[in-house]
Amino acid sequence: MLSKKDLSEFKQILLQLRARIRGDVEQLTGEALGGGMETESKSPTHLAELGTEAYEQDFSLRVAENDQEVLKEISDALKRVEAGTYGQCEMCVEEGKPPSRSTIRKTRLRAIPHARNCVECERKREESVI
Repeated sequence: MLSKKDLSEFKQILLQLRARIRGDVEQLTGEALGGGMETESKSPTHLAELGTEAYEQDFSLRVAENDQEVLKEISDALKRVEAGTYGQCEMCVEEGKPPSRSTIRKTRLRAIPHARNCVECERKREESVI
């Protein structure tokens, strides 16, 4: 189980990450949809430029979409902080392990603060998806 100090630290990490990603999503979406503040004309002068612009727009929108998924994971993690279940592996808990044996290591939470599962369970989950 994480201490109150640890929970406070991870909550701040999650809030900072959420703010950063929200800014990235807004910027990427704005640029992809033509909201950039460029002084040059956005009209392509060559067919290849049109293809490049379409690719860049599609790429930016896909990155923004992935970031939206991460924002949802961060929101869920913040709810777990408030519920007092943050840092517990969801799969271990589902398997009936006690809280003392279902803790996600702090090193993993520092690397992926919105992690739902411990490394072992996440590996199992990924292998079952493949």
